Amino acid sequence: MNNSNQEISIQRTSFLNGINTLGGLLRKIGLDPFKLNADKIITKAKKQAQYSGTLPVHAEEGLRNLIQSVNQESKINPFGGLALKGLLERTLYGRLKIEQALLANPRIQDSPIKEPVFIIGMPRTGTTILHALMHEDDANRSPLAWECLLPHPISTPQNFNENPSLNIVKKEFGQLFKLVPDFEKKHHMSAVSPQECIGIQALDFNSFQTSAQVYIPSYMNWFLNYADKLKTMRFHKTFLQYLESGGVKAERWLLKSPVHLIRLKEIFEVYPDAKIIMTHRHPAKVVASAASLISSVRSLYSDHESENRTGSEQCDMWSEAFNTFLDQRKIINKEDQIIDLRFEDFVQDQLGVVQKIYNKFGWELSESAQNNMQQFLAQNPKDKHGAHHYSLKDFGLSESIINDKFKSYINFLNNL
Repeated sequence: MNNSNQEISIQRTSFLNGINTLGGLLRKIGLDPFKLNADKIITKAKKQAQYSGTLPVHAEEGLRNLIQSVNQESKINPFGGLALKGLLERTLYGRLKIEQALLANPRIQDSPIKEPVFIIGMPRTGTTILHALMHEDDANRSPLAWECLLPHPISTPQNFNENPSLNIVKKEFGQLFKLVPDFEKKHHMSAVSPQECIGIQALDFNSFQTSAQVYIPSYMNWFLNYADKLKTMRFHKTFLQYLESGGVKAERWLLKSPVHLIRLKEIFEVYPDAKIIMTHRHPAKVVASAASLISSVRSLYSDHESENRTGSEQCDMWSEAFNTFLDQRKIINKEDQIIDLRFEDFVQDQLGVVQKIYNKFGWELSESAQNNMQQFLAQNPKDKHGAHHYSLKDFGLSESIINDKFKSYINFLNNL
């Protein structure tokens, strides 16, 4: 890790350093209580969930591939091992409780999901703020962070805003920001924030989520090239149906993930009437920011983070993802269900861009929704939690490299 670059690496507290010191000493004598073991994680989760069935084959394949890659490639530190072990155990427990609910009430999967909205686009193109802004409209329902982290028990209209699961996640986020004081500057989140679809797909163990924490190239190769994207999108729909079964509904689902760039075909196969909001920004502005965020988080979980490696990885991954998106978009030919937005236009007039989206899809933007959005913007100014500085050269990249890698996309962008 390049410790001289304080803007890239997340600063650790003495408590975290203490965990790593103790864990390092245990490793030297042949003990590693935080090492991941797929069989033990599955056994523990089944016991806690009181679940006697089997995990869907593709989900178990994802879990085992993920754990193998973490153990063999990530060089995870003791704190990272402890944190990831607990996260995977809880994620699997949540998935098994969902499976129990589906077995008890198969009709959950009969519920229609009509015209869901997917905000997609490369990271750092305004997707997060657009998602949060549109979430202020009561006609839109987004999965929340706490719902994806602790999906059981299912929330209801009566307890949606106050329940034990929500309080647990609030407490955990508070502890995270104390342990890692500058994390919020890098990526603000809260228990009640609208969650990206990576949080849903983490429950299927076919997600980009862990790659944002540790370097796992074998898993990412499986994820990008071999994982069953259609089965995961079908689980995505099942999860939305599961959440709706508790009674918390709206006119439409509002969803978001840059990773959907590689799943456009599967989105329309599962949701033929889906609406796609595509955000655009020159990749020279995007790749460095994405690499900075990911490198920061990885520096918390491993003592061997390489900014140049992460920069190259993110450049390659997102250029390929966009090529996939462009190819699939031509074949699918659903242009009446897709709207393209420039990041610069959104920065200049957020509500104007939102109105453009509503006009495109024939939705009504109510006065109350506009008021909520205006209030949200006033309460969340740019860099509210501190400025995040980065550049391409921090990650061994240059604008000429980006222009070459993203040639097809830049050509598309110039013709918008």
